[in-house]
Amino acid sequence: MTLRWALAFAAVLQAACGGGQHGALNDSGAGAGGAPDETAPGVGGAVSEATTPPSCDTPHGMSGCGADGDSCCTSLEVTGGTYYRTYTVVDGMPMGLSDPATLSSFRLDKYEVTVGRFRRFVDAWNQGAGYVPPVGSGKHSHLNAGLGLANSGVEGTYELGWTDSDDKRIAPTDDNLGLCGAYATWTPSPSSQENLPINCVNWWEAYAFCIWDGGFLASEAEWKYAAAGGSEQRQFPWGGAEPGTDDQYAIYGCCYPAGSGNCSTEWCTGTRKIAPVGTASLGAGLWGQMDLAGSLWEWNLDFYPDDAAFVVPCTNCAYLTPTATRVVKVGNFAEGSYYLPTWLRYDYDPSNREIYLGFRCARASTNRDDVHP
Repeated sequence: MTLRWALAFAAVLQAACGGGQHGALNDSGAGAGGAPDETAPGVGGAVSEATTPPSCDTPHGMSGCGADGDSCCTSLEVTGGTYYRTYTVVDGMPMGLSDPATLSSFRLDKYEVTVGRFRRFVDAWNQGAGYVPPVGSGKHSHLNAGLGLANSGVEGTYELGWTDSDDKRIAPTDDNLGLCGAYATWTPSPSSQENLPINCVNWWEAYAFCIWDGGFLASEAEWKYAAAGGSEQRQFPWGGAEPGTDDQYAIYGCCYPAGSGNCSTEWCTGTRKIAPVGTASLGAGLWGQMDLAGSLWEWNLDFYPDDAAFVVPCTNCAYLTPTATRVVKVGNFAEGSYYLPTWLRYDYDPSNREIYLGFRCARASTNRDDVHP
């Protein structure tokens, strides 16, 4: 596992701040199932704005998220535009701006996927006898006349979506979801942990869930655009205020719950250090998404380029040429504040199950006038 930074500044930052601890829990992976009706929500990565995502069609997946007790499936519009994927912030000013990307509007879920929502997907998968995504689903099918995101790795190519070979990678069994031991947020039956973010999920399960739920995984450009506040090029999703240790802006550094005394002084233990989604109530990004820094790492759609370079130009693009790792968002409940800035990059083996790794889904914009090309 290799830490990759987007900026020249990052080498200095890493030397000054050090690294976190990481584990590697491999997924043996197995399982397949029947194909669903292609008219069902989730096919092609599009969903009607009037459709309740299937992960919220029962009470244990539906409500009680965040300070206001929102629907856990709340999905918020992110207005498209252009920003720089490479930058840092010095004395409140964005510096080293390069690698621009232009995006159409999209929606990004307000919260990371919870245990309760993921439980509905596990039921639908039914030990491999039920749901698997249709071949070709999961694309940003509202873009490029249905072809989806442009592959910045190979000019003139686009998203493939789900493939037959992906089926066997879905195996959200109790055993696999429990591989994270005392840190696993999953429980075999509903419990007090239903509004914790699901962890110990591999990349294919995250992708399959989002397809089933009427969406898709965000590209790195989309995810980072939302976290950076677009052209505001924010240091943290909420702005420039330091995160503090009182759980108001981010859940990180073993600081949760506030006043517990473990903040960055010892390695935290178990799920008691993982907060319910939306707990850090002042940490919302520009468009309202919570936990864009801290809580869990989040799977993105992209492969991580072997040379770690962003491809320019990028208009509704993702790096889709296969490599050994996928992009994940940086910052989690256990590691320090040095992993919270929005400009950092990280990559991870998509087959691994991690105590730090969760995800959220993206969806097509409901503002059809701002979807282009």
